[in-house]
Amino acid sequence: MGAQEVFDAINDGSAASLPLLAWLSPTFPVGAFAYSHGLEAAVEAADIVDADTLREWLRDLLRHGAGRNDCILLAAAWRAAKAGEFAGLAELNGLALALAPSRERLLETRAQGDAFVAAISAAWPCEEMTEFAARETAGAAYPIALGVAAAGHGVPLESTTRAFLLGFVSNLVSAAVRLGSIGQTDGQKIIAASMRDVAAIASAARVATPADLGGASMRSDIASMRHEVQYSRLFRS
Repeated sequence: MGAQEVFDAINDGSAASLPLLAWLSPTFPVGAFAYSHGLEAAVEAADIVDADTLREWLRDLLRHGAGRNDCILLAAAWRAAKAGEFAGLAELNGLALALAPSRERLLETRAQGDAFVAAISAAWPCEEMTEFAARETAGAAYPIALGVAAAGHGVPLESTTRAFLLGFVSNLVSAAVRLGSIGQTDGQKIIAASMRDVAAIASAARVATPADLGGASMRSDIASMRHEVQYSRLFRS
């Protein structure tokens, strides 16, 4: 699947998917620009030095790390919210928070999730988000919050998973550009090259369950831990 096909699938020819363009835009107030998902520590350690090493790092994150797992959690949250299973949704949220492998990765998902819930509740209210927010006193994991909002507003699940993963890749590419590891043109090439993985992983996650969660992106997890004690930093994670 090429770039145009992914974009067509995200839009899917209807107005139902349009909220995703706002929710996953850099202007939506979740503070995504402040997080690098451990990428800054990987650059510091010279694990990422150019476009090729960044492309491999992101591919592994998509296939074997947080990209895939967060997409599975998002899909499960969408289905639970659609079915009105708010007790199960609370368990999913707790699982998503518990899966964070470091203090900063927990901060990343919870701070963005809480900010997303606040923005949706103020500007895009729906019954599902109101119910979810009332139960989550410990904070909301970002993919769970997005899944609830998408279900509440009737946004198709497959469009949501694809847009979420594309936003995940784009944000990390943006971080790498700001760190000086790659230029903007290489960044766009990497995003375009990620489209096939984005489409395949999002489609698989749509029918997966929490029993399918798992990963093997240990270097990324370790990088997020190292970032917590890194002396000079641009990002919060």
